[in-house]
Amino acid sequence: MLTDPIADFLTRIRNAQRARLGSVMTFHSGTNERIAKILKQEGFITDYAVKTDEQQKMKKQIDITLRYSSTMTPVIQGIKRMSTPGRRKYANREELEKNLKTFQTTIVSTSKGVLTDREAVEANVGGELLCQVS
Repeated sequence: MLTDPIADFLTRIRNAQRARLGSVMTFHSGTNERIAKILKQEGFITDYAVKTDEQQKMKKQIDITLRYSSTMTPVIQGIKRMSTPGRRKYANREELEKNLKTFQTTIVSTSKGVLTDREAVEANVGGELLCQVS
């Protein structure tokens, strides 16, 4: 059992890009799937697919296709966990709006689902800061 499945998800992506792998398999959870959807929507990854194990129908994994530039430089320059199980970090709408001027995308878990910082400001909600991607 993993203590922090989101941190494991982000670490697998980070390690796969350092090894210049084309894709990486990670554990499935609803939050991880929504983070992968945002990463694809923002152009950080090429694609993702949820795959089910044939023997164990309940066991799912996410196959993420990583994105590189023409010189094989990873598109994701930095990806880090903001809130941890031992120390949660929250931000309201105003705090999220202050950080919009940076070149980083913050993924936030809100009452309206997992959103980017821009989407959360538009929806006028704050929430738990999951991770930052640049």
